[in-house]
Formats: sequence, C-alpha cells, structure tokens
Amino acid sequence: MNNNTFQEEVFSKGINIDLWKKLLRYAKPYTRELILLSIFMAMLAGFDAIIPLMQRYAIDNFIVVHSTSGTVVFFIVYILVVVIQSIIIKVMISYAGYVETGVCYDIRKDGFEHLQELSLSYYDTTPVGWMMSRLTSDIWRLGNVLSWGLVDFSWGFCMMVITSIVMLVLEWKLALLTFIVIPVLFVVSIYFQKRILLNHRDIRKTNSLITAAFNEGIQGVKTTKTLVREEGNLEDFKKLTGEMNRKSVSAAVFSAIYMPIVSLLGSIAASIVLWKGGSRLMLGTLSYGTLTAFIYYAIQFFFPIRDMARIFTDLQSAQASAERIMSLLETKPDIVDHAEEIARNGFDDSGNWPEIKGNIVFENVSFSYKTGEKVLENFNLTVRAGEKIALVGDTGAGKSTIVNLTCRFYEPTGGRILIDGYDYTKMPMKWLHSNLGYVLQTPHLFSGTIKENILYGKPEATDEEIIRASKLVNLHDIVMKMEKGYDTPVGEGGSLLSTGEKQLVSFARAIIADPAIFVLDEATSSVDTETEHLIQGAIANILKNRTSFIIAHRLSTIRSCDRILVIRDGKIIEEGTHQELLARKGHYAKLYTSQYLMQMKHENEQAV
Repeated sequence: MNNNTFQEEVFSKGINIDLWKKLLRYAKPYTRELILLSIFMAMLAGFDAIIPLMQRYAIDNFIVVHSTSGTVVFFIVYILVVVIQSIIIKVMISYAGYVETGVCYDIRKDGFEHLQELSLSYYDTTPVGWMMSRLTSDIWRLGNVLSWGLVDFSWGFCMMVITSIVMLVLEWKLALLTFIVIPVLFVVSIYFQKRILLNHRDIRKTNSLITAAFNEGIQGVKTTKTLVREEGNLEDFKKLTGEMNRKSVSAAVFSAIYMPIVSLLGSIAASIVLWKGGSRLMLGTLSYGTLTAFIYYAIQFFFPIRDMARIFTDLQSAQASAERIMSLLETKPDIVDHAEEIARNGFDDSGNWPEIKGNIVFENVSFSYKTGEKVLENFNLTVRAGEKIALVGDTGAGKSTIVNLTCRFYEPTGGRILIDGYDYTKMPMKWLHSNLGYVLQTPHLFSGTIKENILYGKPEATDEEIIRASKLVNLHDIVMKMEKGYDTPVGEGGSLLSTGEKQLVSFARAIIADPAIFVLDEATSSVDTETEHLIQGAIANILKNRTSFIIAHRLSTIRSCDRILVIRDGKIIEEGTHQELLARKGHYAKLYTSQYLMQMKHENEQAV
C-alpha cells in the first residue's frame, strides 16, 4: 500500500509575472472581445471625464451669470452623454460575462483533461478535495479577475490618464499639488500587497482542506452514523472553518485598512485643491466652474486608484488560486509514453498493434514508492498466456503492487516487465490498457443506466454484445427482472443497486471489451453467499483463455486457479496449486484451514 502523504506546494513570491503570462494564454482566444472591451472602457472613461467639464460650463455660463440662454441644447447634450454611457456599460457587461464564462470553461476543460492523463500515483497521494477546489472555486476566481479585473483596470487606467491630462490643461499648478500624495500611496500599496497576498494564499490552502472535509463527510456518512461520530466530525470541521474565518478576517482587515487609506489620500488631495483653488478664486484668477470641476477631478482621480487598489487586492487573491491551478496543470505524469522508443519498435498512432496473448515476465523487478518505502526487490515471476494466478498474503505484502505494476499503473524502479516479450515501458500504454479488464472489491459505477455503465467498457458495442456480456457474467436474468431492464438507473456511484448487482455490472463492463488480461481485486469479499456463487460462475466463464490475476482473502474462491502465489514482504514464499499447497502444510495450508474452520463454525451457528 502506498503511504505517500500529500504535501501542498508552498508559494512565497510576490506577484509572479511569468505565472500570469502562462495564464493569459487562456485569454488569447478572446482577444477580439478584450480589445473591444478596452475600447469601450476608454470611451466610458472619456465620457466620465466630460461630465465635470459640462458642469464647469453650466456653472460659469448659466449659474454665475444668471442666464438660461442655451440650456435646452446643453440639456439635450447632457442626456445624450448619459445615454451613450449606459449603452457602453451594457455592452461592456455582455462582453465581460462572455469572456469570464469562456475562460473558466477553457481552464476547467484543460484541468479535467490533464487529470485524465495523470498517473494513478497522483490520485493515490492527492486529496480529492484539493482537486475539486482547483477546478471549481479557484478557476471561478481566476476567470473573474481575467475578465472583470481587466475591465476595471482598463477603465481605471484610462480614467487616470484622461483626468490627469484635463487637470494639467485646466490648471497645471493645482494638478501638481494633487499628485504629491501619489508617492505615499505607492509605498502604502507595496506594504499592503505583500500582507494581503500571504493571507489569500493561506485562505486558498484552508479552503482545499474544507472541500476535502466536505467530500469525506458525504462519502463516509454511513461510517459516521454507525460510529456515532457526528459531533466529533463537527468539531473537526469547526476547527477548519475557524481557521478559515481567522485567515479571512485577517485578509479583510488589511483590505479594510488599505482601501480607506486610498480614500483618505484622495480627500487630502481634494482638500489641498480646495485650499489653494479657493485662494485663487478670491483673487479672481480662477472661475467658480473651474474650481468645482477641479475638486471633482481631484476626487475622481483617486476613484480609479481606489478601484485599481481593489483590483490589485483581487489580483493577489487570484494569484493564490492561479498558483494552485498551474501546479495542477503543470504536474507531470509519472508514467509517459516515449515516442522515440515506440517508433523504434515499429508502433505508430494507428492502433493496429500486435494482439496481446498474455505472456507476462517480471525480470528482477524492484519497486519503491516516493516515500522510500521498498515493496519489491529483485522480484521474478513468469506467467504463461491464459494462466490463472492467485495472489495470497497479508495486507501490505505486495499483492496490489504486483498487480498495479502488471497494469502499468506504476513502473518498476529497477528491472523490467515484459508483455509477450516486449518491454512494456517502450510500448504505448493504450496497447496494454485496451487489453486490460479490472474489477475492484467495491466497483465504481457512473451515474446513468446499467446499459450506459456497461458501454463504458466498449462505447461502440451493440445491444447484442451488451446482452452477450451480461449473460456471460450471470447478469442478464437479474436485469430482465427489473422494471426498466438495461435502462434502469444505477444512481450516483451505483447507490440504487445492491453490492452484488454493482459487482456483476462491473464484470460485464470489463468483459465486453474482450480483454486479454484480467485482474480481480477482492471481487467477492463484500458480497453474500448467493451472489458469490453467481460471481464465481461468472469468473469461471470470463477467465477462460485469459491471463488473470486474482487477489483474494477468501481462499475458497481461488481453489481452481492454475497457480497460487503466497506473498510475504514482496517475495514469493510458496507457490503451487491448491492441492499442492495443502499437501505441503505450510503457510497457505494454515490460512486455508483456519478460514475453513471459521466458515464451518459460522454455518453451524446459522443452522442452530
């Protein structure tokens, strides 16, 4: 068993430009929309800058001189400006929403596709909650920043540039007085962005743990209730959410301090303008309209800065998400095909590969997990095509490791494994996996019908092939007694079927592809006696002329195997048929006798 423990990568850098360059490729398909968005935001900023000038005109030409001449035209123009602003905002919201949903979809698609490519070892060591958090909340946050963040940034930047130009043209001295607070704002921003970024990284990490807790709580609800662990689980969950709350409050506090500081600096700048501008107004060197417009601009100048400060905060939060998304997308599979080696052996992408007969050879195979745990060392085994091999041993003996290596879910760290004389590391993985049938102790069924689940094994299969496979595993008669037959829903994870029914469906799903190699991993250990007889009959049918590995603790199920291997500490300590091993009176004989006596005792108790 792999005891590898998941350790999430720790990120400690500030804003990572290279990271955002990688992520911006997801925005590339929406370049047209983003360009239009930028244009619209520049137009919106321009119209926003016009409003104070129009107010200046109204004060100096209508209010100060007490005149109404030209007010109708002014009113019409003012209304026209407001209408155009409204249209721009509507179009902007539509485009930004389109970009956001598109970016989120593209990243999720790539993330899901990449998960399919990763090796089994990744799923053995990575919590489900971590993966779910990456593909849900993290991607949503990132998509939001890449769309709406760009919108707000474009508007803010254009607004600052246009406002600065207008202020310098109107009264450049007053404009310079307004700008003196910018260096202070710059220093404050540097300090707060570091603290906010660190807090958001902690938040995303804790969120992954909470998602994992949700997942485990839902999947393990039966165990929780039977062990009366509700209150204990609640306390554990409270600790996680409490930690999340503390870190979220910390981030909110820094943001709450930062934003008012920006507003305060804007108010200080406006106060300076009012002070100096008021003095000039009293001297008659500045008009009422100009002073009013300038105060508006001084305050307005810091609105975009405040918004950009918020965007910067969101960007830091999003970077915490982006770092984890990219760590997923950039995770390399432990097991990959080597195109050069494959081509050298005469294989191509056509799929017209040699038929697998099922001869399997372990040559001095050694294997260790990443933790350093050594499971196999110089392990040798030869399996003939069509041979039924049973693997027996204590938990952790290495049975599952042998099977996983055979299936190339892992690869040897030393030695090699040959399939029909080929070193399977130099062959396409699909060559082996397309000829592999695997049935687990607790098989997973996908939401849908019985028919749809069987078709997972061979999507192009006909109804006749489905029925043939079902009959072969003794499933057909059971299905036909159901009201909807093969169209019967199985529920999430197969919840609407019994354990035995799920097992038989998984058998049919595996056999319909006609695999050359079959693996049964404790396939009968969790079913009742009646179902076990059905499954045993199914096993006898489907294993004919197929190389097969059977892992079993219930030794009565493997008596007909061609060879039984007793595994201890990664080594074969006994080998032979059922009768041969009983005759030797070794470890296997003791195990079998013990199980037989326990079974007889159980049957006698039931008879009484």
